[in-house]
Amino acid sequence: MNQWMINVQVVLPVLFPMVCGLIVLCLNKKLSAGIRNAFVLFSLLAELLLTVFSFGAKGEVVLLWNLTKDIPVAFRVDEMTMLFSGLLSLVWLLVGIFSFEYMKHEDEAEHEAEHTKSLSGTVFYGCYLFVIGVMQGIFMAENLVTFYLFYEFMTLLSVPFVLHTMTKEAIYAAKKYLFYSIAGASFAVFGFAFLYGAAGTLSFVPGGIFTEGLPVGKETVLLLSAFFMIIGFGTKAGMFPMHGWLPSAHPVAPAPASAVLSGIITKTGVLGIIRVVFYLFGEKNLTGTWVQTAFLLLTLTTVFMGSMLAYKEQVLKKRLAYSTVSQVSYVLFGIALMHPVALMGALLHVVCHSVMKCTLFLNAGAIIYKTGRTKVTELHGIGKEMPVTMWTFAIAGLGMVGIPPFCGFISKWYLCQGALESGLTLYNWLGPVILLVSALLTAGYLIAVVIAAFFPGEGYDYQRLEKKEANGKMLLPMILFAACVVILGIMPQLVSGLLNETLISTLFQNLQ
Repeated sequence: MNQWMINVQVVLPVLFPMVCGLIVLCLNKKLSAGIRNAFVLFSLLAELLLTVFSFGAKGEVVLLWNLTKDIPVAFRVDEMTMLFSGLLSLVWLLVGIFSFEYMKHEDEAEHEAEHTKSLSGTVFYGCYLFVIGVMQGIFMAENLVTFYLFYEFMTLLSVPFVLHTMTKEAIYAAKKYLFYSIAGASFAVFGFAFLYGAAGTLSFVPGGIFTEGLPVGKETVLLLSAFFMIIGFGTKAGMFPMHGWLPSAHPVAPAPASAVLSGIITKTGVLGIIRVVFYLFGEKNLTGTWVQTAFLLLTLTTVFMGSMLAYKEQVLKKRLAYSTVSQVSYVLFGIALMHPVALMGALLHVVCHSVMKCTLFLNAGAIIYKTGRTKVTELHGIGKEMPVTMWTFAIAGLGMVGIPPFCGFISKWYLCQGALESGLTLYNWLGPVILLVSALLTAGYLIAVVIAAFFPGEGYDYQRLEKKEANGKMLLPMILFAACVVILGIMPQLVSGLLNETLISTLFQNLQ
C-alpha cells in the first residue's frame, strides 16, 4: 500500500467529521431539523466505518507538519488507538441517535429565540461533530505534542456542551470546566517541558523512551515532571483534587452531552496518563517511586470520596457525575499499580464504564425529557411509568456495582487480582478493600433507585398510573448500551483477547 493511501486512511477519521461539523454550522438556518439530523446520522455512520478503515494502517506514521525541526505533529494507529477510537465512534453514534429526540425542545426554543438565550440545536450538533474529529486526533497522536494540541482543541470545542442552556448555572459550570481544564493542561505542559529537555523526544514508545533508566542526575526533576503530568491529565479524568468540574457540568448540560462527557471525554485524561506512564517514562522507571505512591493514594481517595458524595447526592445527574469521579478512578488505580493484570482491568473498565455510564445518563435524560423529574426522591414508581428505561437503568446499575454476569464484574475482578499480585505491601489489600466499600456504596446510590422505581410501596397511587415511556429513538441506544453491558460481561474476551495478545505483552516486556 503506498504512503498516500496510508495518509488518507489515518487522516480521514479526524478531518471528515470536522468538515461535516463546519457544514452544519455554516448552513445553520438553511437546514430543517430533519435534514440536519439525517446529515448528522450519515456523518456518524461514515465516521464509524472510516475509523475501522484506519485500523488497516496500524503502525504507520503519518507526518502532518513539523512545529520545529525535532517536534513533529504526526499520527500513528496502535492497539491503544484502536481501543479508544473504536469505542469513541460507537458511543458517539448511539448517543447521537438518542439526541435527535432529546434535542427537539432545543429546536423549538430556537424558533422562539426571543424567549430564550440557549444555544441552538444546530450549534450543539456542529460542536458534536467537531469534537469527535478532534478526539480522533488525540487517540491517534504519535507523540505528546500532537496529543496536547488536539487535547486543548477538544476542551475549547466541548465548552458549548456545558454552556448550552446559557443559564447562570450553565455559565458558571462552563467557566469552571474551562478553568480546571486549563489548570490541568498547565501542569501537563510543565511536565513535558522538562521531559523533552532530558530526553530530546516526545514520541510514544511502548515501554517508554528511557530504556536504560532515568538519566543520572535528572531523576528528581523527571519524577516531578511525571507527577505533574499525571495530575494534569488526571484533571480531565476527574481525579482528586481536580475533580470539581464534573459535578458542576453534568447537571446543566443536555443529557447527550453528559453521556459523552462522562463516558468518553474523561477517558482522554485516562489515555494521557497511560501514554505518560507506559509510553514516555516507562512503568519500570516509576514503579516503587514516590510518584507511584502518591498516584495510588490519590486514586483510592477519589474512588472512596466520589462514592460517598454520590451516595449523599439527591439530584440524579449530579449523583451520576460523582459516580463518574469514583468509577474513572478505578481505571486510574489499575494504571497506578503498574502491573499487567491491573492494566488489563483498567482498560476493560474504560470500555465497561463508558457503556454503563452512557446508559445511565441517557436513562436520566429520558426521565427528565418525559417527566421533568430531576431528583432521586421523585423517582418512586417511575419503573411503572417507564419500564424499559428503568430496566436498562437496572442493568447498568448492577454492572456499576460489579455483579456478575454484567461487565463491571470482570473489570473489577482484574483490578483486584492485579492489586493482590502487585507485591505492594499496603495496596495489595487496601485497594481491594476500598473497591469493595465503593461497590457497596454504589449499590446504595443506584440499586436503591431501581428498588424505589419498581416497588414504590403502599403510598403509590396505581389508579393514576400513566405510561410515559420514551420513544424508539431514545430507547434504541439505551437498549443497545445495556446489551453491551451484558455481552461484555459474558464475553470479556472480545476486548481482553486483543489486549492480552498484543498490547499488554508489549508494554510489560520486562516482566517476561
